[in-house]
Amino acid sequence: MNTSVSPAGPGELKRHLGVFDAVVIGLGSMIGAGIFVALAPAASAGGSGLLLGLALAAMVAYCNATSSARLAARYPQSGGTYVYGRERLGEFWGYLAGWGFVVGKTASCAAMALTVGSYVWPAQAHTVAVVAVVALTAVNYVGVQKTAWLTRAIVVVVLAVLAAVATTCLTSSAADTGHWAIGTGNGWHGVLQAAGLLFFAFAGYARIATLGEEVRDPARTIPRAISVALGITLVVYAVVALAVLAVLGPDALAHTAAPLADAVRAVGVPGLAPVVRVGAAVAATGSLLALILGVSRTTLAMARDRHLPHVLAAVHPRFQVPHRAELAVGTVIAVLAATADVRGAIGFSSFGVLAYYAVANASAFTLTPAEGRPPRIVPILGTAGCLALALALPATSVLWGAAVIALGAAAYGARKVLARS
Repeated sequence: MNTSVSPAGPGELKRHLGVFDAVVIGLGSMIGAGIFVALAPAASAGGSGLLLGLALAAMVAYCNATSSARLAARYPQSGGTYVYGRERLGEFWGYLAGWGFVVGKTASCAAMALTVGSYVWPAQAHTVAVVAVVALTAVNYVGVQKTAWLTRAIVVVVLAVLAAVATTCLTSSAADTGHWAIGTGNGWHGVLQAAGLLFFAFAGYARIATLGEEVRDPARTIPRAISVALGITLVVYAVVALAVLAVLGPDALAHTAAPLADAVRAVGVPGLAPVVRVGAAVAATGSLLALILGVSRTTLAMARDRHLPHVLAAVHPRFQVPHRAELAVGTVIAVLAATADVRGAIGFSSFGVLAYYAVANASAFTLTPAEGRPPRIVPILGTAGCLALALALPATSVLWGAAVIALGAAAYGARKVLARS
């Protein structure tokens, strides 16, 4: 296998990353977010249908990942679905996807930063969140290879903590497999809403696609990395969700702010709770690190096309990163982290990212067999699933999300009108 680093031209990013690094960055984005943040509100929405919601979220994630992988192999550039929508559906749809991603994932960054703060120092959660954003923006600034190395360490720690929690809960006499019974006590709308909230945790594979300009042999690397990262995440989420649900049950799970810590206390191992707290903080740090990376790359792509200020399109001559985009993104996230609410940020983020993936699936539908088109049913189910989950989110998230998407569309229209005048 060729392990050399591909040269980059002026204004381009270097191809540093192989399959392993790309998988790790994807895992760093996904592992932790759902387990430590979204599991409880999803249980509140879905009740006994929580596992059904998890399965629906996984199905939509699979469709999105498959469509994204085929498109990323065809268009190995920074920007992800912003690029795919532009190339396959037209400039407006690419712009709308990029807008939804940048806005939604910026909210997600704030949620992850606040999660770090709430676990490290609950009384000063906002302050710790801002410090975390500044520190991780600095890590990303000095090069994507350093980000990949730090993410490796984070993924190892988080997987070890989750394995300890799952083993402790599933082997305990307090575990009741009767809690796994699947029902629809909260109705199908509740199941769909649970799936929409849990989808927040599965969207990390987008980070791999948005790094299309920084991976070696992208036509081979990106599809493999996305498939492997999503597969590992699905297994981990299913095992941990089953373990915690067996101990707490859907009702208790819905009313806890720290489900994994409460689960290990419930089985009589309170000494593991501080370890879970550390694991949660590390997991959220890993997610935040990779999220900042992905948002800055989409910002770079949109700035290159002047949909965002063109000054953000610069690539650092030494570190080969979009340094101005990273500083701008980090600044916005720091402001949100100082003022935002975690649960509100999750719903808002899910709406924007589901809109992003709806465009990805629609774009994949236009591929020809020679271009690597996935089976037709995949983008069809993916598009329908994204729209259904987005509309099933809490009303506040839907209203705010739709308003921000509409604002982005209006800004695009105004820019076009001004350009013609």
